[in-house]
Amino acid sequence: MQPFQLPEFYMPYPARLNPNLERARAHSRAWAHRMGFIDVPQHGTVIWSDEDLTSHDYALLCAYTHPDASADDLDLVTDWYVWVFYFDDHFVELYKRNPGDVRGAKAHLDRLPLFMPADGVITEEPANPVEEGLRDLWLRTVPAHSADWRRRFADNTRHLLDESMWELLNIGEGRLANPIEYVEMRRKVGGAPWSANLVEHVTGLEVPARIASSRPLAVLRDTFADAVHLRNDLFSYEREVLDEGELSNGVLVLEKFLDLPTQEAAERVNDLLTSRLHQFEHTAVTEVPPLLDEHGVDPAGRLAVLAYVKGLQDWQSGGHEWHLRSSRYMNDGALAADPVPGGPTGLGTRALKSLLGTAPQRLRAFTHVPFAESPPLPKPALDMPFPLTLSPHYPDAQAESVRWAREVGFLDEGVWTEEKAWDYDLALCSAGIDPDATPDQLVNNALWLTWGTYGDDYYPVVFGRAGDLPAAKVATERLKQLTALDGVAPVTPVTALERGLADVWARTGAVLPRAHREQFRAALHLMLDGWVWELKNQHEHRVPDPVDYLEMRRATFGSDLTISLTRFGHGELLPPEVLRTRAIRNIENSAIDYATLLNDLYSYRKEVRYEGELHNMVLVAGTFLDLDVERAHAVVVDLANQRLAQFRHSVARELPALAEEFALNRAARAALTRYAAELQDWMAGILNWHEKARRYDEETLTRHFAHRAVGAPRPLRGPTGLGTSAARVLASRA
Repeated sequence: MQPFQLPEFYMPYPARLNPNLERARAHSRAWAHRMGFIDVPQHGTVIWSDEDLTSHDYALLCAYTHPDASADDLDLVTDWYVWVFYFDDHFVELYKRNPGDVRGAKAHLDRLPLFMPADGVITEEPANPVEEGLRDLWLRTVPAHSADWRRRFADNTRHLLDESMWELLNIGEGRLANPIEYVEMRRKVGGAPWSANLVEHVTGLEVPARIASSRPLAVLRDTFADAVHLRNDLFSYEREVLDEGELSNGVLVLEKFLDLPTQEAAERVNDLLTSRLHQFEHTAVTEVPPLLDEHGVDPAGRLAVLAYVKGLQDWQSGGHEWHLRSSRYMNDGALAADPVPGGPTGLGTRALKSLLGTAPQRLRAFTHVPFAESPPLPKPALDMPFPLTLSPHYPDAQAESVRWAREVGFLDEGVWTEEKAWDYDLALCSAGIDPDATPDQLVNNALWLTWGTYGDDYYPVVFGRAGDLPAAKVATERLKQLTALDGVAPVTPVTALERGLADVWARTGAVLPRAHREQFRAALHLMLDGWVWELKNQHEHRVPDPVDYLEMRRATFGSDLTISLTRFGHGELLPPEVLRTRAIRNIENSAIDYATLLNDLYSYRKEVRYEGELHNMVLVAGTFLDLDVERAHAVVVDLANQRLAQFRHSVARELPALAEEFALNRAARAALTRYAAELQDWMAGILNWHEKARRYDEETLTRHFAHRAVGAPRPLRGPTGLGTSAARVLASRA
């Protein structure tokens, strides 16, 4: 019997079948034989038989996912999917079933980039069918594309291959990923970003390079990837978890993290899949058109983006149809299910059922009642194994940061008072996250924290209450212009926020090399764009999708901004390629998520009860999982502690392996160890500040918000017109 019944999937787009299916089947079968995939033992193991290839039917997958592809393009894309599934099964049989051979697995993966150069020619000779197939496909594909597309495709192919090691190491350790880590890593190892590149190939139109890495296009790509992978997890649970002993499956991850029966875990995975598809649609409608206008994209570029969006939608519906039919997956009886039991049949009924069935989940994101009363929450039971150390220069930094806030005008704009500046005590945070700083460094860090916290409070008060998103964008662009890398900024500071940034930017830029100034400015701009993203959600009165929220929260919290000051100290000792590795990003992201989640736990009452805020993980989790606030609070505590556990695991296991892989000398190894210790200080200092500063406790909240009528009606942002008032009343009552 199947371990669970497949849930009702959200699938509003009808699937279509490419008429060149039979030709692609014949071509791919002949190609697979020619590459040596069929009945050719690898280290004594036959990976595929001819029957395996026929029953898996990858040509059907591609005919469904690329219904408008030409016959030649369908042949090529089908060969790519035959290769990628063969690579996956080859890796399973030779290495995942023998997880002790880490060295052999790494040697196998290290050779594959030789056969996919973004520039230049292939000079290496293939030594096995995986290499032979990759060389053949690369030579047939990349000549038709720009250098930008080749680079993106090479990067995504490399991620798909390299992250197989992450799965292998987890199997060897018997380690199950936490939900955040899983979604993040599955996005790479699952290959869907790679599939998105092939969508561009089939349309014959490339997304313009200048917007390819923008947030809207990245969200389309990531939501597409997450939905593809979560769908696959539901269909492949029986094969992967019960047969192969695989730990990289979303159903298993939620089953263990939320302590749920398998069936309920499967339903939750399907809810997340639906949420990601809703996010895809929301981004395509509300973020892509303004992006095209802001960048002045010409008609050809707009056509390429629209074809890309449509191609990704075709892939979702086509991939679903293939999963229903392939012998590779658990799908007994799925095709026989009535699209609308007891209701109409025919064209469009499945889409109708999808829309109706997921309407409650979609509506929950838009119907949160702001300023609603909430019960007092317990102090979060957060793990913190790292000792706290405070800089002895803290009192001077505190006095200087308050004096500076007064001088630049933070206390004159109606957002902060001097009482708040002392209560918030950002110097205490600075003293904890960098206890070894010199007096000047500590003051500089405290000023950055003061400026960032003021800005975080300023944006919702000045732009959020008025719903003035255009003004916020203009203000954000002016702030970016104040961070000139060289010379004088093209604008003169006018507001307190601008004066503060101009001053602290000048202090910091004077001591940083240009390369570090560029990184620091990029982190700052990321935070500013995150603040605008929050205002957009506030304007729409939309509680964010949980994955989108977690990833954007890293930006809105200014995490990279403060961590980069720590990282720069080791820039000369650690090669850039080391700082760009998965291991380093793992420890940074897990530390960042711990800090942002603990902030949401401590700030819930301030943000949701007193400020009518929508951006808090307790609210996001409760909305998505349909939980009361106490249960949602407990889930977020567990998630924060899991991220801390991942940080400790990565430091203990991945950093030593990284040092060996890059053959780091003694000084570089010491720098690596010291960087991890500084991230420990960073987390301990942030937790201490939340516990000690007078910003989140109930007595301070009552004092700071005494002038405001808590619970007063707040206009909901979103659609207007006939019937919308009645709809809001009904939604609020619901």
